[in-house]
Amino acid sequence: MIKKSYELHKVNLTKYDIYLLYGKNEGLQNEIIDKYFINNFEGQISKYEENEFIKNFNIILSELLNESLFGESKILIISRISEKIVSFVNKILERKLHKVKIILKSGILEKKSKLRNLFEKNEYLVTIPFYEDDADRLSSIVIEFLNTNKIKLSRETINLLVDRARGDRKNLKNELDKILNYSFTKKKITHDIVLKLTNLAEDHGVNELADNYLKKDHKRLSKILNENNYSNEDCILIIRTILNKSKKLLSIVKQYNKLKNIDKVISNTRPPIFWKEKENVKKQALTWKIEDLNKKIYELNDVELLLKINSDNSLNILSNFIMSD
Repeated sequence: MIKKSYELHKVNLTKYDIYLLYGKNEGLQNEIIDKYFINNFEGQISKYEENEFIKNFNIILSELLNESLFGESKILIISRISEKIVSFVNKILERKLHKVKIILKSGILEKKSKLRNLFEKNEYLVTIPFYEDDADRLSSIVIEFLNTNKIKLSRETINLLVDRARGDRKNLKNELDKILNYSFTKKKITHDIVLKLTNLAEDHGVNELADNYLKKDHKRLSKILNENNYSNEDCILIIRTILNKSKKLLSIVKQYNKLKNIDKVISNTRPPIFWKEKENVKKQALTWKIEDLNKKIYELNDVELLLKINSDNSLNILSNFIMSD
């Protein structure tokens, strides 16, 4: 059964248990999952890649059968799927699971795709195609973001962001996140700064550096720093990214101290943690104490001030701070 993403508010989602989301616009896919499935959901959320799901299918199915009879509601999100998943979908349909919703995520699927045909022709399955966002829609997302965060950008700069999104709001969100991190203390950002921020194409991204810092992986950090020549704008963005991640991590560690179950805390974190980041976040949460994170957040604010005052020496300041722990 085919449904359009803009029609979902009319659909009784409780009637269906397995969904196929496919198409180029992964950002919109994620928004739909958050809005219609994850928001206000109090059960367990599990995320897999297709290969991981297939490899452990019998174990996962057994757990689902037990939990659907006696346990809490559950959502499975399986990413990067292909035609290989078809036989497993049929096996799940045969078992008639309860309290379980399964969401399959894919890129573009051809019309002759067996997976796509299975979902389009079966009245118990729902498939939702996702097409590229047009420039007007992406532009409105940028403007809404700027108004919400009280940031000023020129029309030329907005057009630059829309162009670099390449029709996918996930790409756009990545660029807007960079701007948000940079804008903590500076609401007016020039076109030249945005050009630099959205053109960070180093071998190692800002998020990778921030994640390894919070994992206290000094060997990896040293390699990243040695292989890159960060500008002053890059250094400020890195510090602000670490600061944002530290604040989110602090909230997770506080919850972990209460519940003593790190997997459940990570699964229940809102907005949801992407499956690729779950192990990173878990390692980070088990590495830090609340008092150390609080202290680190204060230090990060001080380092940002130093970077602004000593722009000619920003890379040394950043390196010394990152490698000091």
